[in-house]
Amino acid sequence: MPHPDDPAFWESNYRAARLPWDLNGPTPALARLAADSDFHPGRMIVPGAGMGHDARLFARRGFQVTAVDFAPGAVRAMLALQDPAAPLIILQADLFALPPALTGVFDYVLEYYCYCAIHPAQREEYARVVAGLLQPGGRFVGLMGPTGVRAGGPPYAVHVDALIALLQASGLDLLHREFPPNSIPTRKGNEELVVMAKRPLAYDRH
Repeated sequence: MPHPDDPAFWESNYRAARLPWDLNGPTPALARLAADSDFHPGRMIVPGAGMGHDARLFARRGFQVTAVDFAPGAVRAMLALQDPAAPLIILQADLFALPPALTGVFDYVLEYYCYCAIHPAQREEYARVVAGLLQPGGRFVGLMGPTGVRAGGPPYAVHVDALIALLQASGLDLLHREFPPNSIPTRKGNEELVVMAKRPLAYDRH
């Protein structure tokens, strides 16, 4: 049986149509953000984009969205579901081995149930990758869950305070956190919305 760190693990789920995490449409809490005037359209990357529902949601709002997944089945699904009026840039790649050309170019990293699928030993590296993708002032927007205690994974339990600390150590500052009032019923109270911004570059004035 393939390990969850192997794309073959996720590919087997796509081939069997065994996708319990998929909502068959955009996530309500993220749809609220997409309509928020405080989130101006810009360049966004969505790691672990899956079927691409949330990526397409933001693309339709005028964002230039790069959707990344390392499972061929996810990439096939996103290609099949492309919206010609708001196409995605679709990339089959490992989050931890992205092309260098993506470094420091994004206004947003959109996270939803990718973080919980990677092994906890990789979480510090995840924070460094997120910081590296964002340009100064760029935002990490994460709907983080499951926050309850779990044995094994995936999904692995998410400890939001620990994630915030990792991102702060990588150069981001916390702007906002909440338990979204419009989480889907099965995840209500078990996921937390976190918005953080990458600190501006510190210039030497001497």
